[in-house]
Amino acid sequence: MVKIRLLKAWKDKEAGDIVNFSEDGADRCVNAGIGERFISPANKFTEHEQSMKQELDVLQKRSKEIRQALPKKARRHTLPQSIKDEDFSKIIEGVRGKSRRKVKIRIGFLLAYESGMRISEVLNLKKEDVDIIAKTIFVRRGKYSRDRVVPLPKHWKSYMADYVPLKYKNTKSGIRSLQITFKRCVLRAKLNPRLHYHSLRHSFATRCLEKGMPINQLQVLLGHVNVATTSVYLQARPADALASYEKLF
Repeated sequence: MVKIRLLKAWKDKEAGDIVNFSEDGADRCVNAGIGERFISPANKFTEHEQSMKQELDVLQKRSKEIRQALPKKARRHTLPQSIKDEDFSKIIEGVRGKSRRKVKIRIGFLLAYESGMRISEVLNLKKEDVDIIAKTIFVRRGKYSRDRVVPLPKHWKSYMADYVPLKYKNTKSGIRSLQITFKRCVLRAKLNPRLHYHSLRHSFATRCLEKGMPINQLQVLLGHVNVATTSVYLQARPADALASYEKLF
């Protein structure tokens, strides 16, 4: 806008008056009412920028303080979804067959359901970690890089060791394959659509508690650092509390 006003003021001036924008020409511009801003030193705008930045920093700091002072939104804690044995059989039916891909999928499902292994642990399993005689599986560098020992699935067959490790292009593609296939099997079996691959591990924990396993021992099998993480499964199976209620009332 200032530049336009300057051009208008110079419209009828001689060319010599504006060439090189001398001090004399600058004085005439000021006298013509164009204003000082256009011919102010460059550092004047820099000072203005710094002032604006300081004001912005103050506002951002105050905004952060206000957000921190506000009550935090309560985080929703959902209970883990578990799968019954008969429903797991329906899921397995979705991957029946002798193809290498289907056998790998069934093994991946079985290790999570009957050994409580995480999906990454299933994909990282090595053949030498499976002890058929001791009926155990050695889980190397699980979550938080912790090793642990878990039981071998009750329905483990000797031929399954030949498919370990479950070879995929990479861990990411293996995870995606197991998760997508599991979802398809769940929908095909007309089960709860909210079930996901990790529900297999939840089911392992729930069954262990139903059979009377102490919570601290389950913590060891699941590889939880804190027993509080394991205790969520107690809330997921209120059968004992409901039975006590029926006896009392």
